[in-house]
Amino acid sequence: MSRIGRKPIEIPAGVDVKVNGHEVVVKGPKGALDMTFHPEIGIALEGNEIIVSRPSEDKMHKSLHGLTRTLISNMVQGVTAGFSKELEINGVGYRAAKQGKNLVLTLGYSHQVIVPEIDGITIEVPAPNKVIVHGADKQQVGQFAAEIREKRPPEPYKGKGIKYVDEVIIRKEGKAGKGKK
Repeated sequence: MSRIGRKPIEIPAGVDVKVNGHEVVVKGPKGALDMTFHPEIGIALEGNEIIVSRPSEDKMHKSLHGLTRTLISNMVQGVTAGFSKELEINGVGYRAAKQGKNLVLTLGYSHQVIVPEIDGITIEVPAPNKVIVHGADKQQVGQFAAEIREKRPPEPYKGKGIKYVDEVIIRKEGKAGKGKK
């Protein structure tokens, strides 16, 4: 059996989980999430644990087993602790600011880039060169952070642009360093 799929998911106090066939609804202090899973994968609520099972040893069932368990686990973690992604802005004159529910980015273009906050996502700007995206849905947080990064991806020569805090930019040598050995 799948090592990940076999592990039961603990339901912490303050979290309400409803399993209706192959649909799971998780409600907690940070919000509510619901998702529909593959009908062949079994999802059972036993006490304060969620157990995910598969009908056979087929390759598709094996892969769906671990995936389903991880997605449900992420839903439970999202409504209790939430998820966040940190972005860092590098470059002279590049900065971020929060105006109401909008993120205003100055990225060297002739205009400011305005990114509105969407439902389920909150944006925090603790410093002019740092943006933090918070939310309960892991996929939505990652997608929104990627869309912000896409406004000015980091370039390999000077490292200017928007990057994740833990991202490593592989730097290239400029043309001045080509002839030197």
